[in-house]
Amino acid sequence: MTTAEKPRTEISAFKNEIVKDFKDPADVAAMEAALARLPQRLGADYPLVIGGRRIETGKRIRSLNPANPKEVVGSVSSASKAEATQAIDAAAKAFESWKHLSLPQRAQYLFRAAELLRQRRFDYDALLVYEVGKSWVEADGDIAESIDFLEFYAREALRYAQEQPVVPIAGERNELIYIPLGVGAVIPPWNFAGAIMMGMTAAAIVSGNTVVLKPSSDAAIIAAWFVDLLEEAGVPPGVVNFIPGSGSEIGDLIVMHPQVRFISFTGSKEVGLRINELAAKPQAGQKWIKRVVAEMGGKDSIIVASDADLDAAVEGVTVSAFGFQGQKCSACSRAIVEESIYDEFLERLKHRVDRIAVGDPRDRANYMGPVVNEGALRSIMSYIEKGQSEGRLIAGGKRVGTDGYYVEPTVIADVAPDATIAQEEIFGPVLAVIKAKDFDDAMAIANNTEFGLTGSLYTSDEAKIERAREDFFVGNLYFNRKSTGAFVGAHPFGGFNMSGTDSKAGGRDYLLLFMQGKTISRRLA
Repeated sequence: MTTAEKPRTEISAFKNEIVKDFKDPADVAAMEAALARLPQRLGADYPLVIGGRRIETGKRIRSLNPANPKEVVGSVSSASKAEATQAIDAAAKAFESWKHLSLPQRAQYLFRAAELLRQRRFDYDALLVYEVGKSWVEADGDIAESIDFLEFYAREALRYAQEQPVVPIAGERNELIYIPLGVGAVIPPWNFAGAIMMGMTAAAIVSGNTVVLKPSSDAAIIAAWFVDLLEEAGVPPGVVNFIPGSGSEIGDLIVMHPQVRFISFTGSKEVGLRINELAAKPQAGQKWIKRVVAEMGGKDSIIVASDADLDAAVEGVTVSAFGFQGQKCSACSRAIVEESIYDEFLERLKHRVDRIAVGDPRDRANYMGPVVNEGALRSIMSYIEKGQSEGRLIAGGKRVGTDGYYVEPTVIADVAPDATIAQEEIFGPVLAVIKAKDFDDAMAIANNTEFGLTGSLYTSDEAKIERAREDFFVGNLYFNRKSTGAFVGAHPFGGFNMSGTDSKAGGRDYLLLFMQGKTISRRLA
């Protein structure tokens, strides 16, 4: 029996999945068992999936364990231009039937996928530990958010299926409905390899679109698992087509193809801007203006005001800067501290950062694991070298060992607001600390980058909070808490300026990005 034939009949209010803190011995035992099972699946080969067909190619992409790069997590077939074109054609064909399902019918597939993901939660957690180097808690947070996206977007589809309010006109019957766009390219990142990939895909398909999914080469295995899971949930062939491949070989083709109606992208500013540029130029046979949904990173600041609770601020800055090795677009990479408390803050910060354990993420005692690959390691180390010429190194600064891609949590103080490490996205465990003369100066510094994703303010002054509400120019602003850890539904996520199109993933507006409104009016006799 398919999912559509066996719908979930009772829909409760959305509630976020609770992230495991692994204090419960049962959770610890379950995670240890999953980590012990996973090596039996390491090194497996995963084909392309186009129109439901498994296709092997001669060229493969290997996913390596960043904690031990000699260990192959798995390999995926790499799509050429020919296979990418076949995938778009298959998606276009599947769209002709998928678009006719109602929003509630499509929502049932997401509910079923969420159920399956819950059942295999610890196995997916373990895969994230191996494939991208997440700690236990970071991995479980990723999968909990994945479940949240499936559940939330399914409910959002039900909401949009309801009668939409329009102003009544005498003698007419008017209605507003939402219909899908068509074939979409979904290009997710590796850092939230579960949540962002699953969320982007789920939003597109529940809205009635079909997808060509091109995952990051560093996180292709979890994407392959998810495509299999959707098939198990009953999603028809061709609705999601799995085509990992080189961006230089198939990226432009996917973006520019005349049958592709929209591109949903999360990644670097440079790639996002190129996608936006290519998508803006109509191709032969193209009937529409392509829609681009882009989240492109940040250079996020936490302001520590002179009246802040310093212990809370130090903890918030530390976990925001060094959780998952700083490889989050929401990570705090700049701490802006008022001059009167600057020295005391640095002293407490150094003490806290020195306690961070770095090592193999399979050991739950390690807070930080490896960065994602060798290229990231080289880039981060070059920024650290540059930073030491722009400020004063007070913690870290070195690579850890030689077997994995480990970097010490690094803090560089006395950094000028316009310094390289204060302006460019590093995407690693490097924190710049900037001294501000006063709160006005701190606010000016916080807004001096081209990005505008997340920001935090630690203060006990309500006037400062109100000022920041108005003037701190970021898409996600937090008071007296960390700058990372947005929850689906509670903190719709997306930023301003070069941080992207402010798509607000996990919010009430998100599905509208994958649909178009159609007004229908009938004159009454």
